[in-house]
Amino acid sequence: GIFGKTLGIIGLGRIGSAVAYRAAKGFDMKIKYYSRHRNEALEKELNMEFCSVEEILKTADYVTLHVPLTEETKYLIGEKEFELMKSTAYLINTSRGPVVNEKALLKALMTKKIAGAALDVYEFEPQITKGLEELDNIIITAHIGTATIETRTEMGMMVARNLLAVFKGEEPPNCVNKEIYKVKGK
Repeated sequence: GIFGKTLGIIGLGRIGSAVAYRAAKGFDMKIKYYSRHRNEALEKELNMEFCSVEEILKTADYVTLHVPLTEETKYLIGEKEFELMKSTAYLINTSRGPVVNEKALLKALMTKKIAGAALDVYEFEPQITKGLEELDNIIITAHIGTATIETRTEMGMMVARNLLAVFKGEEPPNCVNKEIYKVKGK
């Protein structure tokens, strides 16, 4: 089981933090994490350890990725990183496909360099690297991490709130390009 095991979280944003909370509180997991921004308050609350990606890869039983896709994170996990991981470790990627080099993942899984993997995203979406789907030590889902009734309902409500704000001449509450809105009086 996963109780008491070490979870390595790479990327401690909103989703990574939620995973950390559930792992610590629900499964009493030891958590090591790396993020561009250290979260000392959450470290104390969940008894987490901030460390390097290399340290996470060397020591974690499960490594879960929660980073955006940038020049720095493309192929964050490749052949060199799989060599660092324990042979009993599992890799989980629900962030973006190209964060993991799938050819290197295929090799690591085929040679049992790591115990297994779970992917909700793929390097070449919607195609999956040939050979991965034939392995029995991988779980592949179709980018459905948000596919719950509650989440999809909230996504729809969020769209509606944003549309209503625009029609009222207001800045949408979930605007990603705020620079296009000039606040009155400023």
